[in-house]
Amino acid sequence: MPEGPSVRKFQLLTSRFVGQVVVKVGGSSKKINVNDLNALRLQDSQVHGKNLFLAFVAASSPLGPSVEETVLQKEAVTGPSSLVEGRGEQDCALLAHPQEEELQDLQNSRPGAQSAAGGSGSWLRFHFGLFGSIRANEFSRASRANKRGDWKDPAPRLVLYFESGGFLAFYNCRMHWCSSPVADPTSDILSAEFNRGQALDALRTSRPICYTLLDQRYFSGLGNIIKNEVLYLVKIHPLTQGSLLAQSDLEHLLDCAIQFTSDWLQSKLQGKGLHLQIYQKERCPLGHVVMKGALGPPGGWKRLTWWCPQCQPAVLSGDGDLTLGTE
Repeated sequence: MPEGPSVRKFQLLTSRFVGQVVVKVGGSSKKINVNDLNALRLQDSQVHGKNLFLAFVAASSPLGPSVEETVLQKEAVTGPSSLVEGRGEQDCALLAHPQEEELQDLQNSRPGAQSAAGGSGSWLRFHFGLFGSIRANEFSRASRANKRGDWKDPAPRLVLYFESGGFLAFYNCRMHWCSSPVADPTSDILSAEFNRGQALDALRTSRPICYTLLDQRYFSGLGNIIKNEVLYLVKIHPLTQGSLLAQSDLEHLLDCAIQFTSDWLQSKLQGKGLHLQIYQKERCPLGHVVMKGALGPPGGWKRLTWWCPQCQPAVLSGDGDLTLGTE
């Protein structure tokens, strides 16, 4: 699924339409009534981790300034060290338990929900699945035939047509209405407010390092591609317990994760591709055979992980085992 840098690029695409009124809607979504968006004004666009939030108000409502849009567009010019803001792999309120997240979605599943600031606006939350994307003023076209041999274009979940004549098409995403995109920017790896101390505390526990890097409570926006690439760059085995690593190694890992994520964002904004060294590779850059396995915490998601046993040697615990740590 799209990681933090991709979703930030989506946000910049949507920010061009802030202030405009939706004059027509389309799409295949069954989660929301897309017709509820007709005749509403797009008031704001924000990104938090892997989630995009769009605020809509009645067309007659005054349009307030979009602080996040202004900051992001300004920082896109100034460089990778500051083009950041937000959080959120989970839901609008970033609750700790999935059951509470579902309840929050149900409570805010109507477009009339009020924002936390007391206004009349409503926020539509987007979480993108595999190959999820946003297109501005164009539709996605089939790049290959499907299993039946048909060249069928992907169907957008939502299409918003604006008064200017432009449109936005949203693909493979989940949408929910929520009252406000409450988030903690200190956990967003692309945020200027990212809390290094909090991240280092999470990394130095006895959990395998590859589990911690995907924990959105501490590394919001960091996904599986970043995890794999960064661990190879710093030559750390994915199942190494953080508590077995020196403080300098943890600092280096964190620096590399921040830099890689920022560089990827800049590459996307410049229309450049990402040069991968280990993710989905059969051999590492040095020619060694790469291992692949589905790794994840007990009872949690298992994510495909690639590593080079020679470049990323296992770090053994005191009893001589490569243990999985504790949860």
